[in-house]
Amino acid sequence: MARQEFSVEDIAKALGAESFGDTKLNINGVAEPQSATTSQLAMATNADYAAKLDQGQAIAAVLWPGADWEALGVKAAIIPSRPRYAMSGLTQLLDPGQGFAPGIHASAIIDPTAEIGANVNIGPLTVIGPGAIIGEDSTIGPQCFIGWNARLGPNAMLREQVSIGARVSIGAHFYAQPGVRIGGDGFSFVTEDKSGIEAVRETLGDQQDTQAQGWTRIHSLGAVTIGDHVDLGACVNIDNGTIRDTRIGDGCKMDNFVHIGHNVVIGKDCLICGHSGVAGSTVVGDNVVLGGMTGVSDNIFIGDRVITGGGTKVLSSIPAGRVVLGYPATRMDKQIDIFKAIRRLPRLVLDVAELKKAVFKSGGSD
Repeated sequence: MARQEFSVEDIAKALGAESFGDTKLNINGVAEPQSATTSQLAMATNADYAAKLDQGQAIAAVLWPGADWEALGVKAAIIPSRPRYAMSGLTQLLDPGQGFAPGIHASAIIDPTAEIGANVNIGPLTVIGPGAIIGEDSTIGPQCFIGWNARLGPNAMLREQVSIGARVSIGAHFYAQPGVRIGGDGFSFVTEDKSGIEAVRETLGDQQDTQAQGWTRIHSLGAVTIGDHVDLGACVNIDNGTIRDTRIGDGCKMDNFVHIGHNVVIGKDCLICGHSGVAGSTVVGDNVVLGGMTGVSDNIFIGDRVITGGGTKVLSSIPAGRVVLGYPATRMDKQIDIFKAIRRLPRLVLDVAELKKAVFKSGGSD
């Protein structure tokens, strides 16, 4: 597939940015300043990056507000008001795609009761189940599975080997990276009599007189409902609800290997980073950010605009706007003080030992 070319002027217009110099220059890609070629746009969005321009061959660059483009030796420049945000539009414009062939591949298996919208592309070895609905202008990659009565809104993009289970409902502009799994049963099992883990939850440590038992599955009668403009990273897993649906709000973005448990409700515009997990029946507010490897316990509430640092373990509810870190999660500023104190502990132990020696010695001399 030939690479698309755009003039500097056209790129600037698409980004709502100013352009300077020879704006008719054609660009077919972007690169870091030190490795950019003459046909690529160098991303020199601050002075440190711009210092590396002379290591590459770039003649056009994206710069920061106030930059002296002529002094930097380029022939053309694009200067957006917020260079970091301009990256979203620029990468969308220059994205070459995945090379998926248009149309419906002959090896795809589509149930006759499924509804396929206009301009839908379906890749090889993909299975579309009975009663499934695929919205218009969607692309379903190779080896995907869309289950019974699942609904997928318009403009969806499913990369290879995405699985969407029965009765799942997904809004418009959904993007799923390879290996996403939506609609598996929740991890919900019960014993015939009171189990040791139930006793521990009550006592915080004592299993009482409970006996070892086998586990019986609680089936998931709910499904998963996902809003509009949701992006899921590779190998994200979202479980069905037990009775009601697990719900993901509009605009949520999840990184690779995120797990959302049964009955969880996630608000809108949340950012959930890699290897994080949210346990069953927890409610997460709007605009929450969970740093990488955050673990959230079950049946708690996380308020709007909460931010957790990487590796945080949330064991109890968190009020809106709080920034937390650590295990267990506490306010980030307090947790940093705790970390500092821990580093001082070895010295403190030595000081206490010396103090004890001095005290005992003083007492013995009397």
